[in-house]
Amino acid sequence: MIDHNPPLPALVPLLDAAHIALDGPDPATLDGVIAGLLLRVLGSVPAGGVRLWIYDPGRLGGALAAFAPLATAAAHGAELATFVGPGGLGATLDDLATHIQRINETVLAGEHPSVAAAATAAGRRPEPWRILVLLADEAGGGARGTGGAAPGTDGYGLTAAQRAQLDRITRTGVAAGVHVIARGIPLEPRPDVQTVTVVDGWAARTGLTGELTVLLDPPPPAELVTGFAKELAAGPPPATLENLLPEELWTESSAVRLSAPIGEGTEGELVDLVLGDDPPHALIGGPSGSGKTNLLYCWLAGLAGRYSPDELELHLLDFKEGVSFARFAPSSRDPSWLPQVRLVGINVNTDREFGLALLRHLGSELKRRAAAAKRHDATKLAELRAEDPGGHWPRIVAVIDEFQVLLGTRDAVTSESVALLEDLARRGRSQGIHLVLASQDVSGIEALWGRSALVAQFTLRIALPKARRILAETNLAAELIPRHHAVVNADSGAAPANRIVKLPDAGDRARWQDFQTRLWTLAGVDATPPRLFDGEVAPIFPLLPTTPPDFVKDGAVALLGETIDVAGRPATLRLTRSPGRNLAVLGTRTADACAVLSAAGLTLARQHEPGSADFAIACLDPDAEPAAKALALELPGCAWHTEADILPLLAEYARLDGDRPRYLFAFALDAAAAVLAAKPGPGQPTGHDLLRTILHRGPERRTHTLGWWRSVPRLRDDLGGIGARLDAIGAWVALDVHGQELTALSPQPGGPAWYPRPQRGLYFDRATHRAPEILIPYEVAL
Repeated sequence: MIDHNPPLPALVPLLDAAHIALDGPDPATLDGVIAGLLLRVLGSVPAGGVRLWIYDPGRLGGALAAFAPLATAAAHGAELATFVGPGGLGATLDDLATHIQRINETVLAGEHPSVAAAATAAGRRPEPWRILVLLADEAGGGARGTGGAAPGTDGYGLTAAQRAQLDRITRTGVAAGVHVIARGIPLEPRPDVQTVTVVDGWAARTGLTGELTVLLDPPPPAELVTGFAKELAAGPPPATLENLLPEELWTESSAVRLSAPIGEGTEGELVDLVLGDDPPHALIGGPSGSGKTNLLYCWLAGLAGRYSPDELELHLLDFKEGVSFARFAPSSRDPSWLPQVRLVGINVNTDREFGLALLRHLGSELKRRAAAAKRHDATKLAELRAEDPGGHWPRIVAVIDEFQVLLGTRDAVTSESVALLEDLARRGRSQGIHLVLASQDVSGIEALWGRSALVAQFTLRIALPKARRILAETNLAAELIPRHHAVVNADSGAAPANRIVKLPDAGDRARWQDFQTRLWTLAGVDATPPRLFDGEVAPIFPLLPTTPPDFVKDGAVALLGETIDVAGRPATLRLTRSPGRNLAVLGTRTADACAVLSAAGLTLARQHEPGSADFAIACLDPDAEPAAKALALELPGCAWHTEADILPLLAEYARLDGDRPRYLFAFALDAAAAVLAAKPGPGQPTGHDLLRTILHRGPERRTHTLGWWRSVPRLRDDLGGIGARLDAIGAWVALDVHGQELTALSPQPGGPAWYPRPQRGLYFDRATHRAPEILIPYEVAL
């Protein structure tokens, strides 16, 4: 038999359409209806698109307890359900009324009649739906206005203030996406309030069906609801590193902007971070362990996959004690590198000068680009690239992690760094230079106090869980998001611009290595590896030319170590015929002193044909003997001397004349002070006299002394004591010597701002330097 009257589904409007008021003799039946409604609503919208508030004073949340997993949801940046206790209804109604007011002021703003209309116009919903579920307290006599209600309340357990607030929400909520589902509590009669009245068992009548009877669906099983709620609370599977990569590598242009995803939004869509004219720079904040490094990995992966090295250059600096960025440079374990990376700095927490060097480099590049833009009458990078298509004008992104270390001391490094940051932040946007600064807490950086104009340039704010002072003071989103999430805000931290992002795990070394190898292979064999500066590794002594250079006739050049510089240039000393072209190494660190003298000796020997220059070594410290002897073997025809024959050596060098280059290397010369001070006889010079003659007159005769003294006072004693002239020492390297001790040798009153640091020296050459610079002794293999 054919059924000519098949059942039709009975629908009731809710989201963006109506509120629902349910009534009937059996609360359990009504609760089953509500559970079915909520299950269908939650299943029909994108995950995280609905927030629930459940008020159940009679059973203290038990009526809809199957939805409890939503109260601990972490995958969507906020709880999907809130269970309101008996005393919390007033505050909940107030909060929802405040939400409606905020939405009217900031989301609709007179431009749209409803959130639904705003979502249609924008293509995405700006606010989640909010549903308040009100369950009357049956035991308290709240249903149907029966007696037993608490004093001061109406027959349904609501105070006058609560009833007034509920009526306001009923009148204004639908347009704002705020809805009420009430069981046993009547709502203000309105066209957008739908009623459902159970008349007999599972038979009901609704406001839409009139006298037609509706057969209610059975309630969903509790285990079904709980399982669904758990699945919804867990959220979709997290994005992976592969999800952030484009289908085709290196197809994007950076002429106008840089754009790359870092994770998924609350609706499962990828959320992009953009750097260009607006926003030009980014500020990232989050306490230790909150995921800053992983966020940076996500961002760098997205950028590196979309933009080729011709479109993007990366400079990466990490001030914390770690090697987070080391993977982007070649190593003995992995020869590949990220082709867009031009500089990697790791373990630089004690080398703040390297951060300053990076800012100086960016400042020079800014000037170069500004000059080119002026020649081509261009005001933006896109215009410059259009006018000069043959030029190399990639966008530059400089990432400085834990940048507060760079600005953490009141000194010249901080002052110059802040000035450069201010200039780069202000003018960099038009020239395609972007700064990304990451910090645990920007509130404590004294150097930024009073420089609101600088901080204001960093309009892109990314706050990790529990981040402070990254967003606006009234924006508390960072306090609410769980781990592996971030708040992305492109409006200087203003709350309406918040976007919650779930970050994938981009730290897996195997996945990253596979991705990096693909890019490295794509770059080709002609790609230039990045410069890697590791503050804990001594630089390797460079390869020297096999034939003497032409400039030797004007004075050979000694390499003493490596400067703290983006290019890794050597610290050089030119030994001309000018007075004072001698070197003093000062301090007690034997290994570092030997490294400086050995590097100088090797470079000087390579600049002379064998037999065309004389070399002599005087070793007066047994601890330096292995290094000194190894150097002697590398210097052609080198004469070896100790304390026993130091005087004949000095006498010979003091009387030598002519045009033949001579180099005297003295290891711990102050150790022979007693021998040098001894008076050989009436009218005969002491060893000190001979030494002073060599230092003062030697350079003009092409005789140069490169000596090591273990303290500044001992150097002064060898040169004549207090009040002695020190102009014979035209260059010096200070090791474990404090700045005040160098007052007599430095042009700075009171001495340079220097304190001893492991494997570091302070180098000053009076002929070329305005101020001393830091030097790292080479690792010299002899």
